[in-house]
Amino acid sequence: MSRKYILVTGGFGLIGHNLVRHLKDLRHNVVVVDNETNYGMIPDDEMEYLLSERKKVTGAVHSYKYDIANSLCMKHAFDIAIPDIVIHLASFPRQKVVNKNPALGAKVMSEGLLNLLEESKKHNIKKFVYISSSMVYGDFTDDVTENAVCNPQGQYGIMKLAGEWLVKDYSRRNCFNHTIIRPSAVYGPLDVEDRVISKFMLSAMRGETLKVNGAGEALDFTYVKDAAEGIVAAALSDNTVNKTYNITKSHSRTLLDAAQLAVQIVGKGNIEVRDKDADFPSRGALNIDAARRDFGYDPKVDVEEGFQKYHDWLKNSTYWSKKI
Repeated sequence: MSRKYILVTGGFGLIGHNLVRHLKDLRHNVVVVDNETNYGMIPDDEMEYLLSERKKVTGAVHSYKYDIANSLCMKHAFDIAIPDIVIHLASFPRQKVVNKNPALGAKVMSEGLLNLLEESKKHNIKKFVYISSSMVYGDFTDDVTENAVCNPQGQYGIMKLAGEWLVKDYSRRNCFNHTIIRPSAVYGPLDVEDRVISKFMLSAMRGETLKVNGAGEALDFTYVKDAAEGIVAAALSDNTVNKTYNITKSHSRTLLDAAQLAVQIVGKGNIEVRDKDADFPSRGALNIDAARRDFGYDPKVDVEEGFQKYHDWLKNSTYWSKKI
């Protein structure tokens, strides 16, 4: 495989830093754009620690601390990177963060995306890889394919789906090819505490109560290394032109199952079951047959192994050992 020049936005995020490491291992030339924000929700010391550790994973990489909503900064990044491929991960990361500041969320997820699309057109890139979300589907049960009708609930899912249509429109006008990726419930080492699996695991390690919002609510939990490697495979494949893919483990587990597994692994903690969170749709497992067929996607880490890996990392983290 020939070396590619790849611009990765959000390259120091949870998925991003794993993805950048994998691209470098494959000998591609990578430039990272990341504004290194805490979204006004993550404690400064936690964010500082995570960014420092994530950068250790990526190793030395050409990077810019830029906001994608700044068009001049994006012009400069593209002029330097001259990318063949853009992998766009930078975003408000989940519904809770968008709900807290929807105006800023829209600026990043819409205006920022448009800046990237315009620069991609001007620089004649070959492929734009847009990281969307399983939240675009709205309520769904198991075995949902990419052709399912999308009915997002909440501004995060709505803006992700709008982003998909913007990307497709640039391809329709022959500006460049695209690939759209829909991940789900990604977790693993170097994640922030304010996510469901992180909350469960850290609460158990502190001997606290794990709060389950809807015992029967399920998620397609996906280990971060599997997600990152799947995105890279889709980005580099010639079989993914102008197509959309689910990139998940394709095995749903209920929130109650996840909480019980965390308590079992840690050996302590209690569980409190509460009503379903009305801000979130009910979800299941996504069908990944298309990804398996077109570029050999094969997620390896099941929930039991993934939770154990995450717990082992937390136990050995200098930051979290002081916080627990």
